[in-house]
Amino acid sequence: MTPAPGGIPLLWSNRLQLCTFGCSFVFAICAILQGWLIINEETVRLSLHLAGRATVEASGFVAQLRVITAYYVLGNTLGMFALRGSNWAFWTTLLINLTQITGPLGLIPAQVHRAALELHGITGLLPTAVLCGGALVLTVTLISRIIPARQIWADLKAARMVGDN
Repeated sequence: MTPAPGGIPLLWSNRLQLCTFGCSFVFAICAILQGWLIINEETVRLSLHLAGRATVEASGFVAQLRVITAYYVLGNTLGMFALRGSNWAFWTTLLINLTQITGPLGLIPAQVHRAALELHGITGLLPTAVLCGGALVLTVTLISRIIPARQIWADLKAARMVGDN
């Protein structure tokens, strides 16, 4: 990516692009594993039972969860375009990862995690842990690239305004 005026590098660095690509690839794989292998009808039935709800709704929930999973697979796949260094890839990756970290914070009910643990053991929680934990780390990393860039641009604008007077 080309530097900004004054030789200031933009948000993407080669290292960050490679890191984002790798994370997005791993997150897409984890989303597929979670959505199509871990979260199946049996897992949803058990989680509904643990929540004290009727288990006849399980097949409808599985279909809805797979739609959400497809959204995350697509979003993480778009994050792999980080290698191109485009701004839309940066912001898309940030948005997708911001929403992925909400899974353990209540977006995914605790009963689903308990059901996955009971049915699949620790491997039932591994894709979620990698996906949500990794998304948190990547989100913090991406946000840490925004904060200094905003200050640099503000300083440039202020210097230009002082020079015009």
